[in-house]
Amino acid sequence: MKTLVSIIVPCFKQAHFLSESLQSVLDQTYPYWECIIVNDGSPDNTELVVKQWLGNDSRFKYIYKDNGGLPSARNAGIKNAKGEFILALDADDILHADYIKKMLPVLVANHRLAIVSCYRYFFIKNKSNIIKEYKASGSNYRNLMFENRLMPSSLYRKKCWEEVGGYDESMNKGFEDWEFWLNITKRGWEFQFVEEFLFYYRKAKKSMLTDTLAHHVETNMEYIFRKHQDIYIKHFDHTAEVLFYHIKTHRLGKKQIKNSLEYKIGKLIMKPFKMLCQLFSKANTSK
Repeated sequence: MKTLVSIIVPCFKQAHFLSESLQSVLDQTYPYWECIIVNDGSPDNTELVVKQWLGNDSRFKYIYKDNGGLPSARNAGIKNAKGEFILALDADDILHADYIKKMLPVLVANHRLAIVSCYRYFFIKNKSNIIKEYKASGSNYRNLMFENRLMPSSLYRKKCWEEVGGYDESMNKGFEDWEFWLNITKRGWEFQFVEEFLFYYRKAKKSMLTDTLAHHVETNMEYIFRKHQDIYIKHFDHTAEVLFYHIKTHRLGKKQIKNSLEYKIGKLIMKPFKMLCQLFSKANTSK
């Protein structure tokens, strides 16, 4: 098999991880790939790091663009990709050496498949320091409606990217890959998991994902629900069941906190301060 795979590596403030990621590309046992590194207006030494790799292997290519966010950087790279299949690799993550070798034949053999993913490890600092294993399952959009089971660095057909118009560039606060997979699979395409650990996901204290989970979950989910309301309306009963489950869980969580000893002690400690605030407020009002 000599099918070309285009690996797209957007980079923004990740120069310190980039070489490790690119080494995992170079180590692929499947040789027919190109790797397009997209400098998304990064203020660090990304360009200097990339130039070293351009000299190592002619399969590495480089694009510079003004900062536009992760979806924009991926789209820019894919527009210049020559491969029939795409792998979007974040600049701080690592591929197993057999990643393409094991994944590509599955995608090529089944024309109903748009995407092939795999099991993944979560690691801190170096890939030998595994802190979590993630095994996912599923095959169609219904498995993605309320949870993104596919990792961003899944392998997929470029024609599916063309079919949906690429990544949604308005989604600069995360979940852009979830919306992308949903947009593809709701059109009838399927996905499949290779049941092997072929990917290493770096768990960092500060990352786009941690920021998304802390600040943008509800906003992003609402955007996805509204953009793809056709499938959520089609499966209204299931949608209502999931949403009311989350509402109930949130309510019970708040009730549990209020009934906890820690909350009651904290409330008791704060009572004198609240009384002082009320007194100061009354005093200021009477002036």
